[in-house]
Amino acid sequence: MPESATPSRKAEHLRINVERDVAGKGIDAGFDAYRFTHRALPQMDLTDVATAADLFGKRLAAPLLISCMTGGTPEALEINRCLARVAQRHGFAMGLGSGRALMESPESLATFNVRSEAPEILLLANLGAVQLNRGYDAAHCRRLVELLHADALVLHLNPLQEALQPEGDTCFRGLLERIAALCSDLEVPVVVKEVGWGIAARDVRALFDAGVAAVDVAGAGGTSWSEVERHRIIEQWRARVAGAFAGWGIPTAQCLVEARAAAPEQTLIASGGIRNGLDVAKAIALGADVVGIAGPFLRAAHRGFDAADSLARELVETLRIAMFCVAAQTPATLRGTLYHVSKGARE
Repeated sequence: MPESATPSRKAEHLRINVERDVAGKGIDAGFDAYRFTHRALPQMDLTDVATAADLFGKRLAAPLLISCMTGGTPEALEINRCLARVAQRHGFAMGLGSGRALMESPESLATFNVRSEAPEILLLANLGAVQLNRGYDAAHCRRLVELLHADALVLHLNPLQEALQPEGDTCFRGLLERIAALCSDLEVPVVVKEVGWGIAARDVRALFDAGVAAVDVAGAGGTSWSEVERHRIIEQWRARVAGAFAGWGIPTAQCLVEARAAAPEQTLIASGGIRNGLDVAKAIALGADVVGIAGPFLRAAHRGFDAADSLARELVETLRIAMFCVAAQTPATLRGTLYHVSKGARE
């Protein structure tokens, strides 16, 4: 693949995510199936609520991660700087877009390097896991982390997206063993995430057995990368193939419940279709340690810092009030405050 191909594709992805409807069709994240048990007598003050959480030895002011999105293009520069400033101001973690573009085009470093904008945040570098089958090893990953002054590395899994891309790489055989080798060699925590179709419980368990520090289930219900790719595809028959997968995946809420059952003591991140602070609270109540949000922050950052900052404020305040109204002083005490609503009762 020519060196310019990856940055060009990333620019297309960014434009499509901002301009088109790329949500999954006929599927949602599943959080509407749950409601909180309201406590009219919470026996605490709103000022008693503490939203802080810890991840990889760093304190987050709220259990929120601005998920991995973009980098490697001039268009990504201002968006990443904006999101880094928001993360710094609100004490969120932040993930960067795939570092493959940086490794192929070192001149794109400025579009990823946001540490000067956010010196104190938990910052996650990111790379497609499939690259471990294409010659990338611990030395490459270490170099990526060092270039970005990152605290951890995210490996993303995206077999469906790769299968739909005309230029995609579907070499996933033996990948778990390579992930295990990387976890044993790399000095920083390794996180594995999907990109929006979910990670089944058996794979969650296998990843933790391989030594990963956390899994982001990244379930279905938010951005569908099959829909993103559909908008890129010129050949109509190929576009129809991509369209067939608009409702594909495991809803985020289901992913999370099953992942927590499979890995009761491990660190889980929930992302995929998180729309607001109530969804954040529900995800934590269902077992997430931290909640990731991508699309809403991308679109807000495209409008400017004030819009992204306003979204961050809204998320934290909604979470804080929800915690107060179920008598949860800390995020961990949100567990057990939800009840499941049958489909008929929701209609």
